[in-house]
Amino acid sequence: MTAAKLASLPEASRQRFLDALTDAEAAALLYNWDFWARDNQLPPPGEWRVWVILAGRGWGKTKSGAEWIRAQVERHGKGNIALVGPTAGDVRDIMLEGESGLLQICPPWNRPRYQPSLRKVTWPNGAEAHLYSAEEPDRLRGPNHDAAWADELAAWMYLEETWDNLEFGLRSGEDPRVVVTTTPKPRAKLREILADPETRKTTGSTYENQANLAASFIRRLQRKYEGTRTGRQELYAELLEQAEGALWLRSWFEEEGFLVPEPPKLLRVVIAIDPQAGEENSESSAETGIVAAGLGIDRHGYALADLSGRYAPAEWARIACEARKTHQADRIVAEINNGGAMVGATIRTVEPNVPFKALHASRSKQARAEPVAALYEQKRIHHTHRFPRLEDQLCNWEPLSGQPSPDRLDALVWAFTELMLTGQHVTPTLPIVMKGGPRDALGNPVQ
Repeated sequence: MTAAKLASLPEASRQRFLDALTDAEAAALLYNWDFWARDNQLPPPGEWRVWVILAGRGWGKTKSGAEWIRAQVERHGKGNIALVGPTAGDVRDIMLEGESGLLQICPPWNRPRYQPSLRKVTWPNGAEAHLYSAEEPDRLRGPNHDAAWADELAAWMYLEETWDNLEFGLRSGEDPRVVVTTTPKPRAKLREILADPETRKTTGSTYENQANLAASFIRRLQRKYEGTRTGRQELYAELLEQAEGALWLRSWFEEEGFLVPEPPKLLRVVIAIDPQAGEENSESSAETGIVAAGLGIDRHGYALADLSGRYAPAEWARIACEARKTHQADRIVAEINNGGAMVGATIRTVEPNVPFKALHASRSKQARAEPVAALYEQKRIHHTHRFPRLEDQLCNWEPLSGQPSPDRLDALVWAFTELMLTGQHVTPTLPIVMKGGPRDALGNPVQ
């Protein structure tokens, strides 16, 4: 018997079923997830290592993830569990203490005890779940687990490092598994996980759980988001590979010849910095974009490294100076509109005589980014490695959305502007007439 089947019975039959329950049976039924869950909220049958629940807002992802963890403890003897969320606050507020979190869905007779100072919860049988934040991927390096719950994976800041460390630690017990609960976003690592043959995927829309959501909430969603791209992603859980209006296309990164592990001789190399805005190391602050790039003797550009991250000023200055030496860069360039003289001064506290050029943003971000995107489209910029987070930012930023351009993207645009577009005031896709035939804005012959 399930709640859905019970609800389909005549009222008299439903009442007889409920009247026949003892107080103990009624209490147990209240916490019986197999009774209350929709079919697609239960784990898939058969062998699998990763179960990805890719569903819309309000579908019941958190409840499904929490109940799966509870089942691992109560039925399958799992005792060393990892709980991973975007931030430490998310793990506490959503995965543990939220309305559908572990501390709420476990029955009183088997409710775990939360120990904030130890970053763990402990069940009466001794099973433990340890709390991790995707902002600190190295904390997952070393510990072993026999089960894990990864919540809102597509929103993790350091997705690749955090997931890889989590996977390496899933080596305890006979059958370590992980459930992923997330609203879809076009992250490279998420696509990789979904493509794994040991992954099972469950999808669902917000409206599947409409009976448990406020009518005013549903009306507002329909009025504001129905028929929009945001609605397709957030309500219907569509994994949209390309943001509408984005200047870069994902297909460019998959074309033959885009990846060049060993670029030709480089005429110039720069390290570009886009300093973070906001309080350093706060959850709301942006990252500092740090990109190394070079101009080859073939007049093509090459992205050499993406060293971006959330750093204190002294740290990003040190990383940039070390990158200049590693890549034998001519200079460090950085936007100073926000940081002013602070940027150059910070770099010179690390290396007093470092070659540094201050860049001033006299045009809009879109106007600066468009010529660089055009160079990508012309296959005149290559990457020496896959840079998943950089690629995600390039393909997901929509200039007309009003959102600020991301940090990694900004650093890359500054780098190639300095290397390939300095002094140019036309989009490089437009041919210009010069002696010897038509040439593009970079002075190269147009075939």
